[in-house]
Amino acid sequence: MDIRQLFLNFFESKGHKIEPSAPLIPLDDDGTLLFVNAGMVPFKNIFTGKAPIPKPPRATSSQVCLRAGGKHNDLDNVGYTARHHTMFEMLGNFSFGDYFKKEAMAYAWEFVTSQNYLALPKERLWVTVHENDDEAFELWQTHIAKDRILRFGDKDNFWQMGDTGACGPCSEIFFDQGEEHFNSDEDVMGGDGDRFLEIWNLVFMQYERDTEGKLHPLPKPSIDTGMGFERVVAIKEGMTNNYHSSLFMPFLDKIGELIGKPYRYEAADSASYRVIADHLRSTSFLLAQGVTFDKEGRGYVLRRIMRRAIRHGYLLGLREPFMYKLVDTLIAVMGEHYPYLKTQSEVIKSAMRVEEDRFFDTIEAGIKLFNQELEKTQTKFNGEVAFKLYDTFGFPLDLTEDMLREKQIQLDKEQFERKMNEQKTQSKATWKGTGEALEQGDFKELKEHFGINTFVGYDQVRVETHIVALLDEHFKMVPMLVADSKGWAMLDQTPFYAESGGQVGDTGMLEGKAYVEDTRQFLGLNLSKIDVKRDIFIDKSVIVAYVDKSRQESAKHHSATHLLHAALNDILGDHISQAGSLVESTRLRFDFTHPQALSKEEIEAIESLVNECINEGLDGHTEQMEIDKAKETGAKALFGEKYGDKVRVVRFGDASIELCGGIHVENTAQIGVFLITKESGVSAGVRRIEAVCGQEALRVIIEQREILNEIQTEVKNQDPLIGIQKLKDQIKTLKSELQIALNSNKKTFEVIELSGIKTVIDEIETGDIKDHIDEIKNSYDSVAVMLFQVKEDKVMIACGSKETKIKAGEWIKVIAPILGGNGGGRPDFAQAGGKDASKLSQAKVAALEYLKSNL
Repeated sequence: MDIRQLFLNFFESKGHKIEPSAPLIPLDDDGTLLFVNAGMVPFKNIFTGKAPIPKPPRATSSQVCLRAGGKHNDLDNVGYTARHHTMFEMLGNFSFGDYFKKEAMAYAWEFVTSQNYLALPKERLWVTVHENDDEAFELWQTHIAKDRILRFGDKDNFWQMGDTGACGPCSEIFFDQGEEHFNSDEDVMGGDGDRFLEIWNLVFMQYERDTEGKLHPLPKPSIDTGMGFERVVAIKEGMTNNYHSSLFMPFLDKIGELIGKPYRYEAADSASYRVIADHLRSTSFLLAQGVTFDKEGRGYVLRRIMRRAIRHGYLLGLREPFMYKLVDTLIAVMGEHYPYLKTQSEVIKSAMRVEEDRFFDTIEAGIKLFNQELEKTQTKFNGEVAFKLYDTFGFPLDLTEDMLREKQIQLDKEQFERKMNEQKTQSKATWKGTGEALEQGDFKELKEHFGINTFVGYDQVRVETHIVALLDEHFKMVPMLVADSKGWAMLDQTPFYAESGGQVGDTGMLEGKAYVEDTRQFLGLNLSKIDVKRDIFIDKSVIVAYVDKSRQESAKHHSATHLLHAALNDILGDHISQAGSLVESTRLRFDFTHPQALSKEEIEAIESLVNECINEGLDGHTEQMEIDKAKETGAKALFGEKYGDKVRVVRFGDASIELCGGIHVENTAQIGVFLITKESGVSAGVRRIEAVCGQEALRVIIEQREILNEIQTEVKNQDPLIGIQKLKDQIKTLKSELQIALNSNKKTFEVIELSGIKTVIDEIETGDIKDHIDEIKNSYDSVAVMLFQVKEDKVMIACGSKETKIKAGEWIKVIAPILGGNGGGRPDFAQAGGKDASKLSQAKVAALEYLKSNL
């Protein structure tokens, strides 16, 4: 039984439109939510009146949700209870001012009890309502006996989106899992036990709460419901634990296969299996949707979840990357309903593998430090040590707290926060970001008073207009701006393109008055940042606004970006998706999902294909069309991007078709030539191409020709490659002669034997420090070596190991800070740099002590 599809089909038969699961990053990213955490979030603007009511005014969805950050955080409970997950699916039906309580209850009861749908036995169902909701109490009696309807207060049966706004009572359907399975004092209706399991919550949005807390009836009450998909599947399969259903058992079985020990619920380590199974789902979905591992924000939540899973794998005995090996199992379970998992499978695996490699490099040393501090801990775990685990060994704070919770020990969080605050930089960017500006600026008043101004820049680069409003540098409305000041101007009609879709904002002139330095958008308002040359006032007099000619070059780079995107898909595959872009008048930058660095041949093929499209002289066409029709044409749309009902489609022949609001050339021939200048990695699973075209490409070609001419002159007008090869041969000969001279005065190293292992800790004056490390390692079967080399006031450090107990990367991370430096590397070789040569003796002693304590 496909319960997900059964649910959607049921509500479609009741006149609901099936909506696809929205991305986990909220489309209306107003900063209040890290992730979509409930089925109603994608419809929030409809419920609050910010968006129009759709037709039909009812919808249904199976929404992927994530609760692992912010106020809504289930991370601590995951794996230790039968029903908590970081990521889950919420089945929901929604009415936007259409039907209300009676119909919502009837639909829910039919789906839950009918033999055509869930067919749950009525004698095992219970219902709760708000203590003051007599209407709901009466309506439910047409479906269920009165004595099976219980009343509860606001804590359990009242829902609100925030402190103010839409809210209302709710009604929940519970399933009795059986006294034979659960019989504690808490296993009663209203208790905290698992016997009575909530499966469906019906929210009746019928009030508006004002700033004083008073409730006012809404003119058009709405319905928001949510049913836990994982819970219902477990119930239908006769399981009292979500993790034992067909949604999770394939993961638990695969984990057991990797470990070499099958999953057993009764085993002491069974929670670790469940943590990994859950976290596999959430990390895979986040990576597939373009979230990358980071030190802050959503990327940091992803890292926390991933490293928590890795740590539980470590507890199960795994000592090398394993999460990426579970991705194929995930695709087998969920890939049919979420096909982008399969499309992005290599991206997911690659990103996971890199993150796992990084954490496995430090986890053993981190756990050792944790255990050492634990032995000293009496009441609270040292916050400075927790910070070191975070900063040096990559342990997210809540992972350390998770480890302490298992030992029933608290953390000195004040110490941790103090160290964190010390590390934070005090400098702030000079530009006020859009978020800060929106908080402080007069944009709402501006929008309410004047409405949205009109952008005419697709067709006109010079326009006669007038100034509607002026704002100072702090985004406050002012009647005038004086000469030599800066501020923002809102034009009635504006030819200036506001920064969007990766393309930078236009520059230009307000003739005789001001230079336009930038153009941005705030709450839909197109505002130009101006450098005032003559006093400027708000009036109805005509002012000529014209766009700088650099716009033409921006258009070339934007159109080239579209051709590049298409070429990447053609050359590398359909898994390519845009992860970011920048379009300026002198360059373009395009970030995309791909698991590994591009080869020289791939880069050449991509560059060649883009230039072929340019040389074909493909006409550019733009057209406004309905979003559904646009997608039918095959137009590329960004995953997670918010589009309106009507979109602008940009096409260049059969080579490229995308949804885009930017400025483009009329024909690809206008781009001139396209050159890739750099290919690099941005983060795990994300690559970056930098390129130039148009006038900038011509400048680069001329510059490269001049460099080539200079090289030719330096090699006596020979063919440059022949001349360079001769120079390389000469250098090779000189190096050989120098090595012979050095070998005649070769340094001998003192070798100390510790626990049967050869060890070397010494200082060198000449030669390549890495060559010395290699030479010593090649001289012994089992050895650990660390060498120092002072150059002026700095110290080079390198170490190598052929002993499993000593990992070079961990060893050097302990020693380098003594010399005021940092570094890292592999278990067999690592290097670092230090700034304080005066501490060299102390570093040598510490290096030896490290070996003694670890061998």
